[in-house]
Amino acid sequence: MPKKYNTPKRSIVVKTRMTDEEYSDFTERAKFCGISQSEFIRQAIENAVIKPIITVSPINEKLLSAIGQLTAQLGKIGGNLNQIARYLNEHGTPYNSLSSDVQAAIADLTDLKFEILQKVGDAVGDIQTFKL
Repeated sequence: MPKKYNTPKRSIVVKTRMTDEEYSDFTERAKFCGISQSEFIRQAIENAVIKPIITVSPINEKLLSAIGQLTAQLGKIGGNLNQIARYLNEHGTPYNSLSSDVQAAIADLTDLKFEILQKVGDAVGDIQTFKL
């Protein structure tokens, strides 16, 4: 009577090509571990930590640089808006000149937001899919 194993039914076959050196290393490792080649591959898949390779293209570098510069400008404008808001809160009465400063700062932020969307859209191709 054949021996029965309590293992899941496996019906998918995976094939790969190896150099002589790769195959020798593979078979030696499986033999050293005392397991079959199939079990070695299954355990390697379960326990492997594979880090993706990220390739930065010139477009991505340009995009990241542009976004970094624009983000820094947005931060400066945001800081200015916080100073203006704090002043208005401390003095209680908004002065006309401060109100126009706040409106100008908001307009600057809106312009920068559009510029960021435009740069991302130029690099990626669709500015409608990006929201800030």
